[in-house]
Amino acid sequence: MSVSAELVPPARVRASMSVFERYLSAWVFLCIIAGVALGQTLPGVFQVIGRLQVAQVNIPVGLLIWIMIIPMLMKVDFGALHEIRGHGRGIAVTLFVNWLVKPFSMALLGWIFIRHLFAPLLPATQLDSYIAGLILLAAAPCTAMVFVWSRLSNGDPLFTLSQVALNDTIMVFAFAPIVGLLLGISAIVVPWETLITSVVLYIVVPVALAQLWRASLRKRGAGAFDATMKRIGPWSIAALLVTLVLLFAFQGAAILGQPLVIALLAVPILIQVFCNASLAYLLNRAVGEKHAVACPSALIGASNFFELAVAAAISLFGFESGAALATVVGVLIEVPVMLLVVHVVNATRPWYEAGRSQPAVAAMPAPTQPHEAGSIARSTAAARTRQANFSK
Repeated sequence: MSVSAELVPPARVRASMSVFERYLSAWVFLCIIAGVALGQTLPGVFQVIGRLQVAQVNIPVGLLIWIMIIPMLMKVDFGALHEIRGHGRGIAVTLFVNWLVKPFSMALLGWIFIRHLFAPLLPATQLDSYIAGLILLAAAPCTAMVFVWSRLSNGDPLFTLSQVALNDTIMVFAFAPIVGLLLGISAIVVPWETLITSVVLYIVVPVALAQLWRASLRKRGAGAFDATMKRIGPWSIAALLVTLVLLFAFQGAAILGQPLVIALLAVPILIQVFCNASLAYLLNRAVGEKHAVACPSALIGASNFFELAVAAAISLFGFESGAALATVVGVLIEVPVMLLVVHVVNATRPWYEAGRSQPAVAAMPAPTQPHEAGSIARSTAAARTRQANFSK
């Protein structure tokens, strides 16, 4: 007996995306307009906000980031880690692309495009900062939106849950060393204590608070958890939008002076999205993983945890830095680009299935007892429900 995820028509899943998710790029453009306008008309107010710091941490931004990130991290089920045993090849591809290819290739693309090809068109004082922002963006694999992309591509819900849980576990320990290494290679000086503080404030503490809250709600039943997530979901959206308005209020002068900057920063991000998605997709095909695993593996390799990247950039380099602006460009292009990737993996499914390798594995006997079949079906159904709840 084989159990697979239910095929969900993309049109129906897209309709289940929130207004914010469907029109994220439009919201970012509105934040650019509002932020630039407010920054030019009320500069004194934003200067006061920028000075509200303790130990180089901006207090308003810190609170906004927690409000933004904690609801997302509450949806991560670290109990799904045991599922990685059933998808070893797909997990290996995901880890290879996310941690050994993605951040290092982005550092290379930043060096090629920002420090060389586009250098005459960009502010010379911000070149290093732009590269740093790109590295921060690439070092934070997607946590929330990958569930939406997985559903749109009919991805395996058990695999999607397990790869997100594993990636987030690794991120707690690997984010700071990888970012520190790549910034050092790029000759960008960042105090280690500041980097570690950012990791503790924006990864470790939110993960701990989110999981404690999640466990408390789960004890009261699934209904209590779902009701709470529905109630606090808008908090995350509102906090992201306010953070973007603040960011563009500080970036207004730079954007008005050189509006081409955003388009230039998008180039290495776009190249990496398509290259990483293609690499993960092709590697999964080569090792014989099914299409429902290859899709979420490719999509998490292409997408980013942009909320964390924005938070770390502001903490390390400040509101007015090129790093902060570079991470926001990732937010700007996230939805339209990822929807294009989803379309490609869906359209190439016949080609994928026709040519994927079929590794020799021992045949697994079908469950002969009704309770065994029911257990497998319930496990998959539960994962599908959790993935659907994540997308709400």
